[in-house]
Amino acid sequence: MKSDSVKKGIEKAPHRSLFKSLGLTNEELDKPLIGVVNTYNEIVPGHVHLRNIVEAVKRGVLMEGGTPLEFPTIAVCDGIAMNHEGMKYSLPSRELITDSIEIMAKAHGLDGLVLVPNCDKTVPAVLMAAARLNIPAIIVSGGPMLAGKVDGKKIDLTTVFEGVGAVKAGKMTEEELIRIEDNACPGCGSCSGMFTANSMNCMTEALGLALPGNGTVPAVYSERIRLAKYTGMKIMELIKERVLPRDILTEEVFENALTVDMALGCSTNTVLHLIAIAKEANIEVNLEKINRISESTPNLCKLSPAGPYHIEDLYEAGGVMAVMNELSKKNLLNLNENTVSCKSVGQLIDGCEKSGDKVIASIDNPYSETGGIKVLKGSLAPEGSVVKKSAVSSKMFRNKGKARVFDSEEEAVTKILNGEIRKGEIVVIRYEGPKGGPGMREMLTPTSSLAGMGLDKDVALITDGRFSGGTRGAAIGHVCPEAVDGGPIALVEEGDIIDIDMIEGRLDLLVDEEELNARREKITITQFTPGGYLGKYSKMVSSSSKGAVYKGL
Repeated sequence: MKSDSVKKGIEKAPHRSLFKSLGLTNEELDKPLIGVVNTYNEIVPGHVHLRNIVEAVKRGVLMEGGTPLEFPTIAVCDGIAMNHEGMKYSLPSRELITDSIEIMAKAHGLDGLVLVPNCDKTVPAVLMAAARLNIPAIIVSGGPMLAGKVDGKKIDLTTVFEGVGAVKAGKMTEEELIRIEDNACPGCGSCSGMFTANSMNCMTEALGLALPGNGTVPAVYSERIRLAKYTGMKIMELIKERVLPRDILTEEVFENALTVDMALGCSTNTVLHLIAIAKEANIEVNLEKINRISESTPNLCKLSPAGPYHIEDLYEAGGVMAVMNELSKKNLLNLNENTVSCKSVGQLIDGCEKSGDKVIASIDNPYSETGGIKVLKGSLAPEGSVVKKSAVSSKMFRNKGKARVFDSEEEAVTKILNGEIRKGEIVVIRYEGPKGGPGMREMLTPTSSLAGMGLDKDVALITDGRFSGGTRGAAIGHVCPEAVDGGPIALVEEGDIIDIDMIEGRLDLLVDEEELNARREKITITQFTPGGYLGKYSKMVSSSSKGAVYKGL
């Protein structure tokens, strides 16, 4: 066992003494040492209940003869961090979480890991850690929040964000907004739509590193506790059989995950995270592959914000396994790949039929013949950009408009809420990339404000930052190269014409090369040089097209 390095032999008497100071017995030290990574805190709604999940995991480990050892890591609530300097820390937290898990596992010679995340950056972070460490590992998340309700209609966090714009536009009263505010988030769990947290929790199933149901069983259901116990039990089988994450995380499994991503209509942030996870597993995933898979995968789900359904509805319709079973009917999945269930993908999804045709559409009658995410390239984004096409009105698939240019999210939000953005214009927000922000902030406030004001079908938004999974409308993010690196987005001026074509996958700035060269000669790149963790992050981070991982990975 790997833990022999900290507990076996006369030379390790001091180490055993320290373990015994924790109250561990010789009998417990003779068993595999299982790290249980708890991302619990009292700030993040998706994590506030994780102590119960972790206790269930530890019971499962004990039942199968292991010694569970819990340790913590941080978590950021993207909703609370939104639209202020806090959002600069959200994406950077992913690297910090991954690194902290590596340090704890390596420093203490752990034999295996059960990773318990839930929200936006914790889920990809633990997946990255599992791939990097390559010791037996399995994930069980905290589960999705139930949708809120007002007057019998389901609502969620995006309803609140969009309500702000509606109030500003005179379409809603402040009293109505407060009622929505009080009911949109009824309890613990990751926010209830197909936002980034739930997108990535569904990806844990598609990647084969979590048991079926991990992405969709609601946080408050007792089934979630049982799932955690089974997960704790399963890690012991993975150790016994020497099943390692990189045995599971093959190129074919990443293709499966991308296919499921497109069918579900997941957050554009999955592009960033799947590229980053793949790098840790030494697998190549790039924008070209993502676009190719999107072109050949039907979109089967219209979950909030793209449609009226929530994760609880996906759960009741059969969950991720039912979506994968539907995809297999057109031979769109690699069925022979292994999973932490110690079954192949094909064995796992066999017989998992969906319920009804609304939440999960039939493969023969999908919502769209192509996937939920589209990669756009062109003179404005030579290295690529990303849009959640499944959440865009078809009238905006092809669109030309005059640019309204802002050098920060705050500048754009002020103009939007003051009613200074007109139909047909294209909002450009730059210097918000991984390096330039730094931290690549999500732009949920400007997109939700536009939606709340009724402009989401008439105004596009383009940024070198990124978007929340709660964003809907023609919101194009991850523009590369970013402005701080001198990308074409830094050269856009007020009134320039931008051509968007989501059918052909183009994003072009209609300004001739001679004029662009003249602008390059005189442009002054805006530099923001913070101290602390953000300062270090901005010096080390790669572009979003490479997953915004640290350079050299």
